[in-house]
Amino acid sequence: MKLDKSDFIKIDVEDLIDWNEPNGEGCIVSDKITKEGYKVGYMVREKPMDTYPDSGWRFMAGNEDEEYMNNPENHHIFDINTVCNYDRDIISYLYADIGSEYIRIDANSFEVDEGLKEIFIQKQQ
Repeated sequence: MKLDKSDFIKIDVEDLIDWNEPNGEGCIVSDKITKEGYKVGYMVREKPMDTYPDSGWRFMAGNEDEEYMNNPENHHIFDINTVCNYDRDIISYLYADIGSEYIRIDANSFEVDEGLKEIFIQKQQ
Protein backbone atom coordinates (compact mmCIF):
# COMPACT_ATOMS: atom_id res chain seq x y z
CA MET A 1 0.00 0.00 0.00
CA LYS A 2 1.36 3.41 -0.96
CA LEU A 3 1.66 5.96 1.85
CA ASP A 4 -0.67 8.92 1.30
CA LYS A 5 1.19 11.88 2.78
CA SER A 6 -1.85 14.13 2.38
CA ASP A 7 -3.35 12.53 5.52
CA PHE A 8 -0.59 13.87 7.77
CA ILE A 9 -0.94 17.20 9.55
CA LYS A 10 1.18 19.65 7.61
CA ILE A 11 3.86 21.32 9.69
CA ASP A 12 6.92 23.41 8.95
CA VAL A 13 9.96 21.30 9.80
CA GLU A 14 12.90 23.12 11.33
CA ASP A 15 16.23 21.59 12.35
CA LEU A 16 15.62 21.28 16.09
CA ILE A 17 18.11 18.57 17.02
CA ASP A 18 21.47 17.28 15.85
CA TRP A 19 20.97 13.52 15.99
CA ASN A 20 24.30 11.69 15.83
CA GLU A 21 23.30 8.34 17.29
CA PRO A 22 24.87 5.43 15.38
CA ASN A 23 21.69 3.57 14.39
CA GLY A 24 20.04 6.46 12.58
CA GLU A 25 17.17 8.89 12.84
CA GLY A 26 14.09 6.74 12.24
CA CYS A 27 11.35 6.31 14.82
CA ILE A 28 7.87 4.83 14.85
CA VAL A 29 5.03 7.27 15.43
CA SER A 30 1.33 6.72 15.98
CA ASP A 31 -1.01 8.37 13.51
CA LYS A 32 -2.84 9.80 16.52
CA ILE A 33 0.08 12.27 16.65
CA THR A 34 0.80 12.87 12.97
CA LYS A 35 -2.76 12.66 11.59
CA GLU A 36 -5.14 13.36 14.49
CA GLY A 37 -3.14 16.11 16.21
CA TYR A 38 -2.42 14.68 19.66
CA LYS A 39 0.77 15.48 21.55
CA VAL A 40 3.11 12.63 22.48
CA GLY A 41 1.69 11.08 25.65
CA TYR A 42 3.85 7.97 25.90
CA MET A 43 7.31 7.31 24.54
CA VAL A 44 9.60 4.35 24.85
CA ARG A 45 13.10 3.72 23.55
CA GLU A 46 13.53 0.14 22.44
CA LYS A 47 16.60 -1.60 21.10
CA PRO A 48 16.98 -0.22 17.55
CA MET A 49 16.24 -2.51 14.64
CA ASP A 50 19.10 -3.31 12.28
CA THR A 51 16.90 -3.41 9.16
CA TYR A 52 16.54 0.36 8.72
CA PRO A 53 17.84 3.58 10.31
CA ASP A 54 16.26 3.35 13.75
CA SER A 55 16.72 5.47 16.87
CA GLY A 56 14.69 2.96 18.88
CA TRP A 57 12.10 5.59 19.81
CA ARG A 58 8.39 4.80 19.62
CA PHE A 59 5.91 7.65 20.15
CA MET A 60 2.23 7.29 20.98
CA ALA A 61 -0.49 9.71 22.07
CA GLY A 62 -1.46 7.40 24.93
CA ASN A 63 -5.08 6.89 23.91
CA GLU A 64 -4.48 4.09 21.40
CA ASP A 65 -6.31 0.87 22.26
CA GLU A 66 -5.02 -2.63 21.56
CA GLU A 67 -6.89 -2.93 18.26
CA TYR A 68 -5.41 0.36 17.05
CA MET A 69 -1.90 -0.64 18.12
CA ASN A 70 -2.15 -4.02 16.39
CA ASN A 71 -2.89 -2.40 13.02
CA PRO A 72 0.46 -1.53 11.37
CA GLU A 73 -1.29 1.00 9.10
CA ASN A 74 -1.77 3.22 12.18
CA HIS A 75 1.97 3.78 12.66
CA HIS A 76 4.62 5.20 10.36
CA ILE A 77 8.35 5.74 10.35
CA PHE A 78 9.45 9.35 10.63
CA ASP A 79 12.73 11.15 11.09
CA ILE A 80 13.07 11.92 14.80
CA ASN A 81 13.62 15.64 14.05
CA THR A 82 10.23 15.72 12.31
CA VAL A 83 8.53 14.30 15.40
CA CYS A 84 10.24 17.00 17.47
CA ASN A 85 8.52 19.53 15.23
CA TYR A 86 5.16 17.93 15.97
CA ASP A 87 5.88 18.04 19.71
CA ARG A 88 8.92 19.94 21.01
CA ASP A 89 8.31 18.72 24.57
CA ILE A 90 10.07 15.42 23.75
CA ILE A 91 13.45 16.96 22.89
CA SER A 92 15.04 16.92 26.35
CA TYR A 93 14.32 13.18 26.75
CA LEU A 94 15.69 11.91 23.44
CA TYR A 95 19.13 10.84 24.63
CA ALA A 96 17.71 8.55 27.32
CA ASP A 97 18.99 5.00 27.51
CA ILE A 98 17.44 2.09 25.63
CA GLY A 99 14.62 0.74 27.78
CA SER A 100 13.52 4.21 28.95
CA GLU A 101 9.76 4.85 29.11
CA TYR A 102 8.10 8.19 29.74
CA ILE A 103 4.54 9.42 30.13
CA ARG A 104 3.23 12.95 29.78
CA ILE A 105 2.13 14.22 33.19
CA ASP A 106 1.00 17.73 32.21
CA ALA A 107 0.87 20.06 29.22
CA ASN A 108 4.67 20.35 28.92
CA SER A 109 6.51 17.59 30.77
CA PHE A 110 7.08 13.89 31.13
CA GLU A 111 8.28 11.58 33.87
CA VAL A 112 9.54 8.01 33.97
CA ASP A 113 6.60 5.65 33.54
CA GLU A 114 6.29 3.47 36.61
CA GLY A 115 2.75 2.39 35.74
CA LEU A 116 1.23 4.39 38.58
CA LYS A 117 -0.17 7.44 36.80
CA GLU A 118 -2.58 8.13 33.99
CA ILE A 119 -1.19 9.62 30.81
CA PHE A 120 -2.06 13.28 30.34
CA ILE A 121 -3.67 13.34 26.89
CA GLN A 122 -3.74 16.60 24.99
CA LYS A 123 -4.19 17.86 21.44
CA GLN A 124 -1.45 19.92 19.81
CA GLN A 125 -2.03 23.67 19.89
